[in-house]
Amino acid sequence: MFDSIIALANDPAAWTALVALVAMEVVLGIDNLIFISIISNKLPEATRDQARRIGIGLALVLRLTLLGMVAFIVQLTEPVFTLFSIDFSWRDVILIAGGLFLVWKATKEIHHNVDPDPGPDMFDRRTASLSFGSAIVQILALDLVFSIDSIITAVGMTDHVPIMMVAVVVAVVAMLVASGPLSRFIHANPTIVMLALGFLLMIGMALLAEGFGVHIPKGYIYAAMAFSTFIESLNLLSRRGKRKKGPKEL
Repeated sequence: MFDSIIALANDPAAWTALVALVAMEVVLGIDNLIFISIISNKLPEATRDQARRIGIGLALVLRLTLLGMVAFIVQLTEPVFTLFSIDFSWRDVILIAGGLFLVWKATKEIHHNVDPDPGPDMFDRRTASLSFGSAIVQILALDLVFSIDSIITAVGMTDHVPIMMVAVVVAVVAMLVASGPLSRFIHANPTIVMLALGFLLMIGMALLAEGFGVHIPKGYIYAAMAFSTFIESLNLLSRRGKRKKGPKEL
């Protein structure tokens, strides 16, 4: 095994695959990171960092565990039943379940952000805060969905498990570094919260479409997210400029 790792280290093609895989894993991790940021920001400030670290740590453990079960994970793409002339695999079922959860969660949070004091309805909740245990369970559920999708995508790019492991570790470390600043930025800017929830809604719909066999190129999704973020950044700069200019005019 050690000899095979040395051989990979001396193979330019392996390094090319590693760079491409790291980039892909980092991009795919954005979805996971946005969800973790949204959930952790609903906790008391003293426990937010701990929840983020646990959530991202669980993402790493799940990805590495699934990499050790690559043969089993690949089998998840095999059709197991047919419904309305559409073949469904276990991966499709997991993506559909994850997509439904994201759509429900994003819609619920958007509803309570738009109407912070709603009457009894399907989104009614008895407590305004989220418990630490509930937050970790929700993060773990989405970690599993994103991890399976990430590993299956990685298997399609290279056959070398060590390359996949290095890419996963690098991507998760990048998530860990970015999680704090991203969460604080989202928390400090209410309009960014709504934008992030919109991203979760779009990601949930994309997972649903993927589960039903409709492939949406991820480049389109991330391009839309990047463009929306750029426009919102201009809005933030505009509002900041008006606040600075206001007192001088008075």
